Amino acid sequence: MNILVLTLFSLPFLAFIIDLLLGDPRWLPHPVRLIGRVLDWLEPAARRSGLPLHMAGLLCVLLLAGGAYAFVDFLCGLKYFGMILLVYFAYAGLALGELLDSARDALELIEDETALAEAREAVGLLVSRSTADMDAPELRKTLAETVSENFCDAFVAPMFYLVLGGPALLWAYKAVSTMDSMWGYKTERFRALGWAAARADDVLAYVPARLSAFLLLLAGAGLGLGWRQALAQVRADAARMESPNAGWPMAASAWLVQGAMGGPATYFGEVKIKPLLGPEGQLWTLEKIKKLLRLVLLSGFAGVLLLQLVKVAWVRWAPFLGV
Repeated sequence: MNILVLTLFSLPFLAFIIDLLLGDPRWLPHPVRLIGRVLDWLEPAARRSGLPLHMAGLLCVLLLAGGAYAFVDFLCGLKYFGMILLVYFAYAGLALGELLDSARDALELIEDETALAEAREAVGLLVSRSTADMDAPELRKTLAETVSENFCDAFVAPMFYLVLGGPALLWAYKAVSTMDSMWGYKTERFRALGWAAARADDVLAYVPARLSAFLLLLAGAGLGLGWRQALAQVRADAARMESPNAGWPMAASAWLVQGAMGGPATYFGEVKIKPLLGPEGQLWTLEKIKKLLRLVLLSGFAGVLLLQLVKVAWVRWAPFLGV
């Protein structure tokens, strides 16, 4: 019981609740925007450095992640405002509330037959692919894919690092993740410069991606979904993806909710055929998207409770194990 009480009154759980309640208010400054500005400055500096672009990119990853850690650690240690900033940086690093709110808003537009253009724009804000020519079924599938994949990127991974090392470690991870989202493209511009950011993000998200699938399966069992079939299929489906991590939460969601993912998608004017995940031919309907959102929300609760319970138990019992 004491472990559960410590979990419910922990910083990660408080940050989780604030994130669900507030989301990402536009009036509130957000550290990701600052990281974006730093990256806009770093890119030309890296290209002028005279270093090979792969090496310049690696140096930028180390500088940005290390700088983010030191900056947040310093602010959270301030005498009077440190505690407030500690809570702020913990909350600001999570984005499950914003992900779910944005998905609900986009879904409402998709289901309005007179608002297809607005629906394309809303979904387009959540993905890097082109949504200009998508019909309603394709928009639903794309929405399901981004919600599933971003369950890891927007919540499980930052929560994992928050529990592991506090807000400073969370923002070191977020710096790398943001760098990957801006530089980690296999285009002529970023193929070399963004290589280190993409590889670093792959490494840092390796455990959280698989944890995300586990949490989805756990919540799926609680909701009475077909978790046994999903468990049997997730590993094989995830292995077909180019990314070593993205397929895990996507495949788990696809099988649990019974909606197919993958197929052709347009990135920067080029059509790319993505591997098929989940039961072939199963379209995403309004009810399936709603079920997915409930699944992700319950998985979020399970995630913060499980991670914090493990940490509290470890801190309590590690001395008796001689660790």
